[in-house]
Amino acid sequence: MTQIRTVITGIGSYIPPHIKTNKDFAAQEFYSEDHEQILTPSQEIIEKFRDITGIEERRYAGNEFNTSDMATIAARHAIEDAKIDPETIDQIIVAHNFGNVIKDTIQTDILPSLASRVKHALGIRNPACVAYDILFGCPGWIQGVIHADAFIKAGIAQRCLVVGAEALSRVLDPYDRDSMIFSDGAGATVVEGIDTGESGAGILGSAVQSHCIDEAFYLYMGKSNYPDSDPRVRYIKMKGRKVYEYAIKQVPLAMKSCLDQCGIHVTEVKKFFLHQANEKMDEGFIKVLYKLYGLREVPAEVMPMCIHKLGNSSVATIPTLLDLVKRGILDDHSLNKGDVIMFASVGAGMNINAICYRI
Repeated sequence: MTQIRTVITGIGSYIPPHIKTNKDFAAQEFYSEDHEQILTPSQEIIEKFRDITGIEERRYAGNEFNTSDMATIAARHAIEDAKIDPETIDQIIVAHNFGNVIKDTIQTDILPSLASRVKHALGIRNPACVAYDILFGCPGWIQGVIHADAFIKAGIAQRCLVVGAEALSRVLDPYDRDSMIFSDGAGATVVEGIDTGESGAGILGSAVQSHCIDEAFYLYMGKSNYPDSDPRVRYIKMKGRKVYEYAIKQVPLAMKSCLDQCGIHVTEVKKFFLHQANEKMDEGFIKVLYKLYGLREVPAEVMPMCIHKLGNSSVATIPTLLDLVKRGILDDHSLNKGDVIMFASVGAGMNINAICYRI
């Protein structure tokens, strides 16, 4: 039986070498969004931060590296893993949010697009290989895969390279305690339309939502929390409580919608690859999702995580996590042929998406 599905045939990532531990923030002064100094001792702030987010370390790119550089390295790894000729790629889709931000500058550079830069760096000459960027908040990589799946199903493309890359360290306000969440990195996948026959491997279905009324500016660009800071310099800002309340309600619903569309019960899902934003929040997603099915017990080891050591690298978290599991780097997590897994993310916009996938 012929059955063409979109299959991930190659995966790669780039994890920056520069480690920033929680201890490195011990001497930092923090201010509220009202520009008032937070008098709670920094060590207490850091410990509470770790308890909530699970983050102990995060990775920052070197000064000589930009987002497109990290994207290119991850892309090369994915291409090597897929064992393909780069000239046979039909589309290069790069998800990011801030483009290239050169260290110690305040200007975002997305001319040309990061996808064009990646194509250039890979030396791909084929003009039919179309390169473009997408801005979709942290769910950008998943959205790129959904785009690729649609083009493959429509017969427009056969093989796509989807990359998620971000250098959030370049847009952080050091006086904002929320800045400790963010990090840098890149993850990439090669996805292809393949006849999977009776195995049924590949993308089974997807779900996407955008909530842009009250929720649109839960993440935004704003001035530093430091008093009398230059209002012309903007940093990534987040209404953390609002994001949490929104996400814990809406993300499980979107995940269930995706599973229901595919005719898959939650107990059939071997692993959930969730955007690595906040450990407690991700655990909450799974608990709420299981409750939607009338279940109270969540199986152990159903949710691999890399946030503890890598932080939140936005669009890069899920493909990086998938790469780590595939290469056997995360203890107690592995994937086998026939396993059903789910990708899900939430982020600026506010946007939510999910993919149900069979290995």
